[in-house]
Formats: sequence, structure tokens, C-alpha cells
Amino acid sequence: MLLTILNVIFCISFIGFAYVNLNDGDSWLWVPIYLVAAGLCGLAAIHFYYPLGYLIAISFYLIYAVRLFFSKDGVLDWIKVYGRPSLVESMQATKPYIEKAREFFGLLIISAALGINYFTTLI
Repeated sequence: MLLTILNVIFCISFIGFAYVNLNDGDSWLWVPIYLVAAGLCGLAAIHFYYPLGYLIAISFYLIYAVRLFFSKDGVLDWIKVYGRPSLVESMQATKPYIEKAREFFGLLIISAALGINYFTTLI
């Protein structure tokens, strides 16, 4: 029951995240990222599980997260060079390191949600 509730929450959240990314310049990338996660969580909420789908999506998301972490003005620069300024100060991310850090943490959230589903299919 708890897993179903979590998946409904994740599904709705990821659909909302996809919606707010529609006006971004890179919406071609982020809308599908969030919609794939929303779809997999939505299916899990109605007890359809796709372990291979979770692994493929998690692999893509984590590889992309590593890329964002080490890229120029990425998460590592956000920490070391810029001193970790607030990610929620303004919703308009005018600085590339803020945008990349937000994207990085979004990918980790998606990966965690799908990871929960994957590991529950093993039990």
C-alpha cells in the first residue's frame, strides 16, 4: 500500500515537473526524462512492474548525472568554485551551475524512485 501511494505521488510529481519544463530551451530532453519516470511510476502504482525498464532508465539518468557533475560549470564547480549558492533562491536559473545542479538532483530523485521500484520487484 505504501509503495502504491509513493508511486502515485512520484507519478503526479514527475508529470508536474515535465509540465514546468515545457518552456525551457532543453524541453526536448527534460520532458521525456520526466514522462518516462512518470509512466514507470504510474504503471507501478497499478502493479505493473518493469525491472528492465527501471534499469535502463536508471542507467541513462545516472550516466547523465555524472556528466552534469563533472562538466564545466557543473555540480563540482557549484560546490568548489561557487561555494554552493542556494538552488531555490530564484526559479529562473540564470547561472549555468545552478541549472546543472538542479538537473543533477532531479536525476538523483528520479533514479531513487525507480530504484525503489526495481528493488521491490526483487523481493
